[in-house]
Amino acid sequence: MSATYAADAFAGQAVLVTGGAQGIGLAIVSAFARLGAEVTIADVQLPQAQAAAQALRDEGLSVQALACDLAEPGQIAEGVTAVGERHQRLDVVIHNAAYFPLTPFAAIDAALLQRTLSVNLMAPFFLAQAALPWMRRRGGGCLLVTSSVTGPRVAYPGLAHYAASKAGVNGFIRAAALELAAENIRVNGVEPGMIRTPAMANLGDAQVNQAIAASVPLGRLGEPEDIAAAMVFLASPAAAYITGQTLVVDGGALLPETNSQV
Repeated sequence: MSATYAADAFAGQAVLVTGGAQGIGLAIVSAFARLGAEVTIADVQLPQAQAAAQALRDEGLSVQALACDLAEPGQIAEGVTAVGERHQRLDVVIHNAAYFPLTPFAAIDAALLQRTLSVNLMAPFFLAQAALPWMRRRGGGCLLVTSSVTGPRVAYPGLAHYAASKAGVNGFIRAAALELAAENIRVNGVEPGMIRTPAMANLGDAQVNQAIAASVPLGRLGEPEDIAAAMVFLASPAAAYITGQTLVVDGGALLPETNSQV
């Protein structure tokens, strides 16, 4: 990453990342912090988020953590306000947190569906609304969302609730991008394929994951850093004319017409 961007590419910018305590989110936090950003992790798992933030501060990076249940609009508003007031600006907001317990279709009840939609689909709305005053103050900003290939493009057994939420996320990205473009606020997303994270480990055993990796044209599972790199690009001046788009980062997994491994 440092070889691609100047070490101070995001110097002085305030970046908020939800679900940044581990996996893809932590890679995103680390990437922006290493490029000079002042990053805040918003996560329901506060002790884990604080530990992650402290580890990065020990490296001399500017990272803070705050507790936020993204199913609660009030907590979202409070968290965004806290970040804006701390830095007196808010440049980039990244909704990365997701809720997706593997559940057979017939067993998905109202409570599970509601929390899935609240965290995955409704939270980006409330984050964007809360960030608007701060982005207007600086004359623009960048809203990014971690979507998924699951829902917008493919399906996976046991993830109907998640797929529905992520398909909605892509609609949100396009609609928000259209409405906010006049205010110089860009809205984009990244659709990860199979990424090597703790959450992915819960979807199958090692043999299954090896089979999935073998089916990817680039011959490997993705790493959290692959998604972080896409997020940094979309937030950078190099993407200044890109809005309302989702970037698929899947190693080419969607390219084959048929795939017997997945």
